[in-house]
Amino acid sequence: MAAAEACLLVTRRWWVRYGPATEAAARRAGGTLVPVFLPEAPDARLGEEERERLTIALFSGDVYPVYSRSFFAAVQGAPRLQWLHVFNAGVDNPVFGRILAKGVRLSTSSGSTAVPIAQTAVSGMLLLARPWRRWLAAQARRAWEPVPPEEAPLDLEGQTLTVVGLGAIGREIARLGRAFGLRVIGVRRRPRAADDPVDELVHPRDLDRVLPRTQWLALACPLTPETRRLIDARRLALLPRGAFILNVARGEVIDEAALIAALEAGHLGGAYLDVFATEPLPPDSPLWAMPNVFISPHNSAVAQGNEARVAAIFQRNVERWFRGEPLENEARPDDIPA
Repeated sequence: MAAAEACLLVTRRWWVRYGPATEAAARRAGGTLVPVFLPEAPDARLGEEERERLTIALFSGDVYPVYSRSFFAAVQGAPRLQWLHVFNAGVDNPVFGRILAKGVRLSTSSGSTAVPIAQTAVSGMLLLARPWRRWLAAQARRAWEPVPPEEAPLDLEGQTLTVVGLGAIGREIARLGRAFGLRVIGVRRRPRAADDPVDELVHPRDLDRVLPRTQWLALACPLTPETRRLIDARRLALLPRGAFILNVARGEVIDEAALIAALEAGHLGGAYLDVFATEPLPPDSPLWAMPNVFISPHNSAVAQGNEARVAAIFQRNVERWFRGEPLENEARPDDIPA
């Protein structure tokens, strides 16, 4: 592609940290980037002349949530915008559908937080698999109370972990699960690849067949019309009594009322939940007080290295964009729930 100039909507802070490397990426592909800075006041609006110039926009982590309204007002009012890159992996918010409908290309930072999310999910599994609630309660009382042998938990090794969604997060959960000796079943539409870290791969239509032998059900799929309430009361009942749920996908992937009922009835042994149907999780939700539930506030991804990983993905895509190549993690209209 011939040398070209593009105007990039970005925060001043992000540009100070990552601008030189981003400019170098553009130059390698024969292009030039000109930054247009987002106003630093939450309710400020970008001027009309600047909106007219925008070609690319970067929804970085330092935009959300304080400056989101200003950012998306600029993006949706930019008639020449061609490409939006976002720091997040999920694009189930309706605003992304409106942007795609305008013919703007959309790419995500899928994979940038896969390792910390997977580590958090597996740490939730370990908290549930080992008697940590009991030990922590005893510690708070300064009580020396070993778990007696007759109340020892089951060995984790040899149990079955089913991972719904084998994207970057699901693959890392599967890899870590195998390292702990679990038998791992992956659920995905695409056929099995040689490097898939699973012992078995099934199509989503065969999910019902594997649930009865699943002690740990990890949800790591995107929210789509097909996955909304994928795990309902019927499918929860297919799990063996005492099974556990790990949800780092979206709250709407599971029927939350049915999940609460299964936990209260004792059919499920417990859950680690990072996402919920309503966020923040309302204070009156029964999930807060359940002794067999661990909750994180949609925060499983938190890690100091995330921003640099997002920057690296964006910089690779800058080169691809100037060269006219397909973008890494490019979203399609089908990825946006109706």
